[in-house]
Formats: sequence, structure tokens, C-alpha cells
Amino acid sequence: MRRVLLTFAIALLAASAAAQDVAKDAWQLDPANSSAQFSARHLGISTVRGTFTKLSGTVHYDSLNVEKTSIEVTIQAASIDTGFEMRDRELRGSNLLDVQTYPTITFASKRIEAAGAGKLKITGDLTIHGVTKEVVLDAEGPSQVLIDPSGDRRMGASATTKIRRTDFGMSGLPDIVGDEIGITLDVEMIKRLPRPKAV
Repeated sequence: MRRVLLTFAIALLAASAAAQDVAKDAWQLDPANSSAQFSARHLGISTVRGTFTKLSGTVHYDSLNVEKTSIEVTIQAASIDTGFEMRDRELRGSNLLDVQTYPTITFASKRIEAAGAGKLKITGDLTIHGVTKEVVLDAEGPSQVLIDPSGDRRMGASATTKIRRTDFGMSGLPDIVGDEIGITLDVEMIKRLPRPKAV
């Protein structure tokens, strides 16, 4: 009987450790199903919306203790797309993003807190145009974990925040581009499972 109880206890501990390992596994952003969108006022009379089409990142998600979760995202600044190439060239130029000098936009979380059912408050460092400022993202998710047709795990989340571009040293074209910028991240995360080796 003692041997049975000991075997059961060892199995229980192993299962608990495995669950914690799964909970803390790294998830990669799926670029094909993720986007970083923004909005800004144009001439004070309309809102222009655009997206950055190239981003990557890693999420170390701990479902057992969300405060131990960490997020890192990198966006290629030159991938900005508002649907109008002449405007995109202006946005990439030295008056604003200056993508030749500052090719990436990055976000690294510092603190993550629960903010109600299915909601998180994510505090972290946002770096744009070579300037780093602390921002707070209001996030929804993550979603339930799904298994895709390939057998990989997937989950999604979205987050929003607002910044002032002049806080990041982008003071060009003040009469054309509004100072307040809305940011929305819609991300799909993937954890690929090991594939069986071909025989």
C-alpha cells in the first residue's frame, strides 16, 4: 500500500511540474495573423488609420500566475502602410519615424496585472524613434487555447493604448499630423509542438 501511495505521489508531482512547464512555455507571435495598427488625426478634420505589416515577438505566458507573464514585440518601422504610398514615404522619413536611423519599434513588458474578467493591464517600455517611454496597454485575453489542424497550440489577444508622438521626438509636420496616436495590437500566438521524425 505504501508503495502504491508513493508511486501515486510521484506521478502527481510529475504531472504538476509538467503543467507548470506548459504554462510557462514561450509562445511566438504569428506574423500572418497579427497586426499593429494606429490612428492619427489628419489636418484636424479626419482620422487616418494604418498598420505595420511586419512584426515578431515572444510571449512567456504563465496561466497559473499571470503576473509572471512577459511580452516582447518588435515592429519593423519601414513596414508602415496607410494605403497611400506618398504618405507612407513621408511617415518613414526624417520628419517622423526616420526608419533609416531607427529601423525598429519595440515593446517590452515590465509588469502585468489582472484587470477584471478576461482583461489585463500591461505596463512596459515602448521605444519609438530611439526614445523609450513607459506606457500602459489595456488588454483583452488571452483567448482559450485552440489546437489548429497541424496540431499546434494557438491563442489570441488584443491591446490598446494612446501616446503623444512628440513625447518620442517626432515633432515634424505639426499642422498635418495630430499629436495623439492611438495604437491597437491584435495578435495570434502559436506554440509549435514537436513533429514526429520521419522513419
